[in-house]
Amino acid sequence: EKLLKTRASMANGEAPLDWAMAEALAFASLSMDKVRIRMSGQDVERGTFSHRHAAVHDIVTGQKYMSLQHLSDKQGPVDIDNSLLSETGVLGFEYGYSLDTPDGLVIWEAQFGDFCNVAQVIIDQFIVSAEDKWRRLSGLVLLLPHGMEGQGPEHSSARMERFLSLAAQDNLQVVNLTTPAQYFHCLRRQVMRKIRKPLIVMSPKSLLRDPRVVSPLSELSSGGFKRVIPDEPLNGRKKKVKRVLLCSGKIYYDLAKHREEHKLSEVAIVRLEQI
Repeated sequence: EKLLKTRASMANGEAPLDWAMAEALAFASLSMDKVRIRMSGQDVERGTFSHRHAAVHDIVTGQKYMSLQHLSDKQGPVDIDNSLLSETGVLGFEYGYSLDTPDGLVIWEAQFGDFCNVAQVIIDQFIVSAEDKWRRLSGLVLLLPHGMEGQGPEHSSARMERFLSLAAQDNLQVVNLTTPAQYFHCLRRQVMRKIRKPLIVMSPKSLLRDPRVVSPLSELSSGGFKRVIPDEPLNGRKKKVKRVLLCSGKIYYDLAKHREEHKLSEVAIVRLEQI
């Protein structure tokens, strides 16, 4: 109930947009352009971190309602479905689905990013190499919750280094994003661009509820995806900067907080969003 009230306030312009709302708007806007949205994973309807709630359930009848399926009579189909706990089987299926649906947005979300371990064969043999081996293009998106949040082994790191070691000659995209607007544009460009490349998203956990991680609607309705975000508060102090910190993902907010607390005006922080 609280989540729905919060989203209503965002829709009314009373609050900036958080990560889940940016995702919902990306799905909705693409669906209204008749793009098929397909998402699967072990807990994607609710979202492992209770942030998505794409489907709500009637506690009396058990009936499921998904608001994204009721936007218009002419919208593209939206399917967000929990899948069985078999990463290899499900990711393999979604990869095949992406080959036959190049004009749709096909997403697999791991419950925790580490769980891609179990699907490593699909990643190695198909996702990162099929374009070179068989000239088969895929726009499949992997959402891999990432970040050391004290949840222990196999619940902390999506192993970005594995994907970077598999990257060669523009065979895939790896992103570690810092704002809801960036996520919105990243998902949309996956369909809107004429090229098709697998997209690996180091998706956040703690940032889903961090009050600093919000975007105004204007950043979604205009502009586009930024591979690099420069340090915008540099106005008037460019000559003072002596050190530039290059980072990606949630650590940006830790660095920005430390800089603010210690008034380190000589430090600039640059975010590398696409690696």
